[in-house]
Amino acid sequence: MSTYQPQRDRLLIVDDEEAILETMQFTFEDDYDVLTCSDAAEALEMLDAHPVAVVISDQRMPNMTGVEFLSRVFERHPEAVRIILTGFADMDAIIKAINDGHVYAYITKPWEPDDLKQVVRRAVEHHRLTVENERLLAELGRSKVLLEAVMDRVDQGALAVDADGTVQATNPLARRYLGLAGDPRGRKAEEVLGSGDLERLRSVAFGLAADDESNTSDVELARGDVTLRLRLTVHKLTDPAGAELGVVVFFREISHEPLRRRFEDLVSQLVAMDGEIRGDVESTIVELRDLGSELQGSTVGSPGVQELGERSARTVTALENWLAIDDALAREDYPDAQLLQDRMRVALARWPRPEEVPARVRELARRVEAYYDSGENSKQRTL
Repeated sequence: MSTYQPQRDRLLIVDDEEAILETMQFTFEDDYDVLTCSDAAEALEMLDAHPVAVVISDQRMPNMTGVEFLSRVFERHPEAVRIILTGFADMDAIIKAINDGHVYAYITKPWEPDDLKQVVRRAVEHHRLTVENERLLAELGRSKVLLEAVMDRVDQGALAVDADGTVQATNPLARRYLGLAGDPRGRKAEEVLGSGDLERLRSVAFGLAADDESNTSDVELARGDVTLRLRLTVHKLTDPAGAELGVVVFFREISHEPLRRRFEDLVSQLVAMDGEIRGDVESTIVELRDLGSELQGSTVGSPGVQELGERSARTVTALENWLAIDDALAREDYPDAQLLQDRMRVALARWPRPEEVPARVRELARRVEAYYDSGENSKQRTL
């Protein structure tokens, strides 16, 4: 696996339409080193010679679909973050790719350049974190103290087992996911993970450790009346001479991923709108409340589900405040200017992307400020 980290992050863009490649080159060349290719097979060879941070591929290409291409990228260069460009007609294939763990994000056509830049920016940061994790993993074999300190900082569950099969470290998330009581350090993995779902999880994890082709697999883990879906990633530890020191198993909870993507899509749709959005805001509130109900009824009690529920509720508060401000300015001659300002501050604080606010909302905020300064109200709707 490459730990490539150039001065400027590198993108590889694959599309059989030259016009798309030229547009992408123009969009990203100021911020990244950009490679382009119109043939998927040639792109794989290019990737072997020039490791990249992010691969962006069109879905519909001759000889090889985007999903097939990115699956091969995943097999050969799993550290490269993968993004696919697609139309709504291809959604079944995209969902399968996401569920198989091959695609970090999808962008539907036509896309907004700013939205695409945001997705790529997050993907590049994800790659940097992956590279940093690899660097930290290389250092884990040198010091148990460093091992425990680093693992506690990782935002995934982590379990380290030495070459003799003895647990050397775990972090709080791993102990929570696995339902481990007490400190498992110094005990054999066969004992710690010795029954029921944990035995199956151990079998999968150590099967991956022995597999030179793949280091990732998904498992379901029952914890009472809660079912977690975990993505296991296994990293082998070796000393400078190549001798095996053991493995680190990472557990990422992915049960809520489809709902999280739904939430992000709803927010992105509002951000992209520059015309009237009142009806869309109202329908988004309904959809977010439905999503919140699904989260509350979920049998998954993970931090990811809880965080998504909180983000969804905060977003509903932001949208409701924007509607209330717009109503007050349209219906009342002299609404309370201080109250309007306070509600706008609350709404902006609860909006999940403070750096990306719908154009009509920015206009509404300017109108609130102008009304606060002048006391003049045109009694017209903004949203």
